[in-house]
Amino acid sequence: MNGVLIVNKPAEFTSFDVVAVVRKLSGQRKIGHAGTLDPNATGVLPLLLGNATKAQDIIVNHDKEYLAGFKLGYTSNTLDIWGDVEKTKAPKFSNQGVLTEQDILNILPEFTGELSQIPPMFSAVQKDGKRLYDLARQGIEIEREPRKITVYSLELVSFNEQEQTGFIKVKCSKGTYIRTLIDDMGKRLSCGAVMSSLERLSACGYGIDTSFTLDEIKAFAEKGELEEKLFSTESLFSGYGYVVVSDNQAKRFSNGGALDISRTYLSKGYEDKQIYRVKNKNNLFLGLGITDKETGQLKIFKLFL
Repeated sequence: MNGVLIVNKPAEFTSFDVVAVVRKLSGQRKIGHAGTLDPNATGVLPLLLGNATKAQDIIVNHDKEYLAGFKLGYTSNTLDIWGDVEKTKAPKFSNQGVLTEQDILNILPEFTGELSQIPPMFSAVQKDGKRLYDLARQGIEIEREPRKITVYSLELVSFNEQEQTGFIKVKCSKGTYIRTLIDDMGKRLSCGAVMSSLERLSACGYGIDTSFTLDEIKAFAEKGELEEKLFSTESLFSGYGYVVVSDNQAKRFSNGGALDISRTYLSKGYEDKQIYRVKNKNNLFLGLGITDKETGQLKIFKLFL
């Protein structure tokens, strides 16, 4: 069974828990996932089955979209409501001790675009071979290097002024911590803020509307319909162009041999080091090739047979 299964991860499951469940249901031993979700988070978790696991380190689209709940007036050691939460003082610039929707809207542009973000201590980031969350559980806090991230869009979906709670929708690059984003917003508002929920709406180009719950996946497996619910491995690389090759070229490429670009339609013009999907005449995805102008060849980048 080869391809991509989009799971709508439930709360209280780790990403590895989901892999274990699907491994048992599908009978497929070789399974990986693209983009870890914390146990308390829900939403889109792409699972890579069979030959799709070869794509884990070269997936093109790592952008993600989230719907996150937040609560103002609190801080936490984990930056969310599942840690040690403490109440803070009222914001300095609020006359009534509460913030308005407009107060939040005013700061959103400051948290959009290219940003520098420090990973939270309770995260899987490694420092000197140790996971930060292992150190954090021992009460150890160490200095972390800021990372460049991009927030493509940040929208205030709703805000309850009386309860000082709301939801934001975030489209962002790989490596963005929504907990940290909310914590930074709370600091900017001089009142503190913690994340109260997190749902991933899209990842690697797949949306929540294409996902299945574990119960649905179990039902598909029992009916023998699970394989037909997979996206193709090729779909991970839909952002690349493709080239169709002859039977002889397909055989050569599949055996690890480079192709003469002058014998393909790419001879009309191509850029150096450009990656293409390579398919045979029957539309079977063979793998990825990369152009080499110096030799005039389409070399193997990754095979998926």
